[in-house]
Amino acid sequence: MVNESKAVRSRDDRIFDALVYTIAGIVLLLVLYPLLFVVSASFSDPISVIDGKVWLLPQGFTFTPYLHVFENESIWSGFRNTILYTLIGTFVNIILTILAAYPLSQRDLPGRTALMFIITITMFFSGGLIPTYLLIKSLGMINTVWAMIIPGAISTYNLIVMRTFFQNGVPFELQESAWIDGASNFRLLLTIVIPLSMPIIAVMVLFYGVGHWNAYFNAMIYLKDRELFPLQLILREILILNQSDNMGLDGAGMTERVMMAESIKYSVIIVSSIPVLLLYPFVQKYFVQGVMIGSIKG
Repeated sequence: MVNESKAVRSRDDRIFDALVYTIAGIVLLLVLYPLLFVVSASFSDPISVIDGKVWLLPQGFTFTPYLHVFENESIWSGFRNTILYTLIGTFVNIILTILAAYPLSQRDLPGRTALMFIITITMFFSGGLIPTYLLIKSLGMINTVWAMIIPGAISTYNLIVMRTFFQNGVPFELQESAWIDGASNFRLLLTIVIPLSMPIIAVMVLFYGVGHWNAYFNAMIYLKDRELFPLQLILREILILNQSDNMGLDGAGMTERVMMAESIKYSVIIVSSIPVLLLYPFVQKYFVQGVMIGSIKG
């Protein structure tokens, strides 16, 4: 009787596992296929792409779209600027988020509930585009690097996630013992809290870094000098404004322009996505742990 129940349970488990794997496989195909298609289309002959002959593998393999993209000199300055904005911006984000989240995670902070309420309001209400622009202008940050960094120095959502991690991921008893031994709050933060918080810090680096890498709206509003434009704004011009004059297409006919624009569209997506995809494996091992612990309501 026991063996029969075990057999039934085992059969049910196999059916359940098969169902899970089937659903996971379908989801994987739905997510992975568009990425594979974009990669294949970027290396395919434009005629094959327009005719719908590209399904999985490249048709008429060519590097021509990438050559046209990288012939645009602004691409390189855009890469340089975006890397600079991402590195400096992420560093500022992490420092300020830690310095704000740690005090808010302390139980003995006077007015902590009121402060969190005020901070949370900023997730739903903002000053608006025009007042924000006037503020940035009055601070003298128009057409400067800081216009890409300071306005988004702290994300309220990320602040709440990190504060929750500090509350639930770092044992209060450990902090209390450090205080008894004479450690200051600043020393406690540097020697105990931050080393124990590397998973959530890695997640924040990914969140902030991807945000800076993909940012273009602030550049459209605050930057005037083309030498300061980030990569995404340069790619937007190539993609939407079709700056074919800068990509050696002056003598091309209208049909060739349309075909080349189709291939360039996919190559631009790859160029802008590869750096972020290369970063993800280095923080992936921290990602799930940091999100799960940081997302628990404190």
